Amino acid sequence: MDQAEEERANQQAGHDAVPPRQSPAEECPASCIEIVRCFVDAGLPAGALNLLFGLSAQISERVIDADAIRKISFTGSVAVGRLLAARAGQRLKPATMELGGHAPVVVFEDVDVDKVAAACAAFKFRNAGQVCLSPSRFYVHESLLAGFGEAFARQAQMLRVGDGLLEGTQMGPLNNPRRLQAATALVEDAASRGARVLTGGRRLGREGFFFAPTVLADMDPSARLLAEEPFCPVAPVMPFASTEEAIARANALPFGLAAYCFTNRLDRAHAFAEQVQAGWIGVNNFTPALADAAIGGWKDSGLGYEGGPEGLDAYLKLRFVSQSHALT
Repeated sequence: MDQAEEERANQQAGHDAVPPRQSPAEECPASCIEIVRCFVDAGLPAGALNLLFGLSAQISERVIDADAIRKISFTGSVAVGRLLAARAGQRLKPATMELGGHAPVVVFEDVDVDKVAAACAAFKFRNAGQVCLSPSRFYVHESLLAGFGEAFARQAQMLRVGDGLLEGTQMGPLNNPRRLQAATALVEDAASRGARVLTGGRRLGREGFFFAPTVLADMDPSARLLAEEPFCPVAPVMPFASTEEAIARANALPFGLAAYCFTNRLDRAHAFAEQVQAGWIGVNNFTPALADAAIGGWKDSGLGYEGGPEGLDAYLKLRFVSQSHALT
């Protein structure tokens, strides 16, 4: 979240909130409307699913405070999640929070560089990097760093950016002007600290919010990009020397939503899965989530679980009943 968004979150106690009665994103409500329409067309009983429109702050406050609402679920930024969880806590209402991330990718030296670079580019630039699970910190073994950077940049350059309604488009625009400004600021900050732009790093065209798929190298540890969730098509590539170092750097941030690694060695895969502090972990793939799997963020990335039986349990209340024979 950039500074402007954080200030807005602090001013509005529920911006971008998604309460139990679904509230669509302010800037793109139509897709949510169609999803609800699908449920209605499928025969869902009237009143079982409600869609609300209005200011997110007002909706969140009214819904969370309402006696009829017994649980809330939110997907969004850490800043807003804290506000909503605090409000729910005042009323002792359970809350499921899937919050921001800054997913690391660790590439060990025993892999095919070109294949891994292609997989990384495909998932990193999906939806222009505007995905909570998007990989955003790439740690590559020092022996593969140069080759991976070149292959990654080459894959990024091949992507066709444009209108999603046009045939052949592979990456669309950023969601709003704030994200465009944030992407530009993160690249400029990194460059000012010595980062090298392997490809991209700029806005595309004068209309719309298109930003070139970007790969950066020679990152300074103090760059904002390495500490803030980017939520844009900007990928920093950095070296590591040992498994221990890679895992330590992957765990260095307060986020713990997703993490990925690529290796052909089972011991490294096992060490990564056991020691990395994240709720979504992919080994040699970027699709660890399944409908029947319980997924939740660690550290500042969330509370509770979505999916699987654990996700359903969050909406249930337990009773313990002890019954004996009638006393006569």
